[in-house]
Amino acid sequence: MTESGEIDLALGLLDHQLVDADGRRCGKVDDLQLEEDGSGLRVAAVVVGGSARAERGRIGALIARVAGDRAVVVPWSEVSGVDSAVRLRRPARELRLGRGDDRARRLVERIPGAQR
Repeated sequence: MTESGEIDLALGLLDHQLVDADGRRCGKVDDLQLEEDGSGLRVAAVVVGGSARAERGRIGALIARVAGDRAVVVPWSEVSGVDSAVRLRRPARELRLGRGDDRARRLVERIPGAQR
C-alpha cells in the first residue's frame, strides 16, 4: 500500500489470504468487484470462491466443487487492512467464509493417518 492508500490490485489483493477477526485463515481473494465513484474506480467488494475460483484451472475447479460453487461477496467495508493478508473486521462464520475449508477438513480427517 502506498502512502496515499493506493494499492496495485494484482499484487495487493488478488490471491491474497483472507484472515478473519479471530485470526483464522478463511479463503483467498479470487476476484474483485469494482465500481465507479466519480473520480475513478474503487474496490466495492472482494469475491471468494464460486465461478471466480473455478476459472483458475483444474485445481481451482476441483476446489470450487468441494467448497460449493457459490461465491461469497464481502463488502470492502468489512476489510480492516491489507498487508501480507487481507484482514477482515468480523469472524469468517458471520461473513459465510471458510465453509469449503470446513468441508475439506472433514474429508481429510477420514483419511487414515491424517490426524498426526
